[in-house]
Amino acid sequence: MAATCAVAAAGTGAWYWLVGRWSESTDNAYVQADVVDINAQVSGTVIAIHADDGDQVAAGKLLVKLDSDDAEVALAAARAELATTVRKVRGLYSQEVAQGNHIASAQADLAAKEALEEQARADLARRSELARSGAVSHEEVAHLKDALNTTMAATRAARASLQAIEAQHRISLAMVDETRIVTHPDVQAAGARVKAAYVNLSRMQVPAPVRGNVAKRTVQLGQRVQAGSPLMAVIPLERVWVDANFTETQIRRMKVGQAVTLTSDIYGRDVTYQGRIQSLGAGTGSAFALLPPQNATGNWIKVVQRLPVRIALNDLQQLQRYPLRVGVSMHARVDLHDDVIATKDTVAQAEQHTDVYGERLSQADALIDSIIQANLAGSKNARSAQ
Repeated sequence: MAATCAVAAAGTGAWYWLVGRWSESTDNAYVQADVVDINAQVSGTVIAIHADDGDQVAAGKLLVKLDSDDAEVALAAARAELATTVRKVRGLYSQEVAQGNHIASAQADLAAKEALEEQARADLARRSELARSGAVSHEEVAHLKDALNTTMAATRAARASLQAIEAQHRISLAMVDETRIVTHPDVQAAGARVKAAYVNLSRMQVPAPVRGNVAKRTVQLGQRVQAGSPLMAVIPLERVWVDANFTETQIRRMKVGQAVTLTSDIYGRDVTYQGRIQSLGAGTGSAFALLPPQNATGNWIKVVQRLPVRIALNDLQQLQRYPLRVGVSMHARVDLHDDVIATKDTVAQAEQHTDVYGERLSQADALIDSIIQANLAGSKNARSAQ
């Protein structure tokens, strides 16, 4: 009996020395995933629902549609305002060119009036000299004085007219100087209103931002929703991870990047998943609980604490063959042989982004450009100011 116990103890010691001390395991592990909440971006009445709980949807698939009558009317008004603004600004450029021609005409008229004034002044001087010798009557000299006064008045009027035209031209020039029709502030402001109306209309259709499975659908047909109202959620099951909760004594030798072997209660030990430690929790689960424990009491009892360890799964093809659901239990075993500390970037999941919403602004810009070009047609001066 003693020999048997000794052999068993020796075997246990050998197993621990060769195998056991190089791994840590726990059954306190669960699958987690990002829960992408789908919320209404604008207010409206739900007129169509295109997905339900459990449905798999692709990124960009229409999930919910809101009544868009008011938004369509607002966009039509904004488009009309932009067209009117382009035509008004185009008129400013045409007016500036016309006023330039008026200035040239007014300058020529002033020069002619000044020439007549000089001629009248010279005639008066010559006739006044002759009048002193009696060769010309005083009545004729008086007529010449009246003619000079008339030409002087005409010159003053022509000069005032030129100054008024030049002042108006400066005002018109200030409205269009150093800018083009498409970059004019009024056109830009009207274009921004078209863009806002277009984006608001596009938000009446709620797409899936990522590929995944629908869950937590709360929206109902005919429901009046407000901006920010929750509609449903999309869970990308191809980007799941495991949160394993190890005791304080188990994480002593754990480091980011160490390999982890996992099995699921769904498939049993016949299916294994490979992963790596992505991060070690900054604190125990109880420390971040809604009601953290108060240990400064007289009846304190020591409780073994657990720290969450996030494990990134490596094999996406394995996940596609044997998908995991959020919240299912896992068994995790960490291989402690690798003592090299890896950076988090080497094991982190790929950066997440979506292009679903990016097309809205580009489509709005294309619409604005088409409206501007349509209302620039037919004007040579306007085309030169583009």
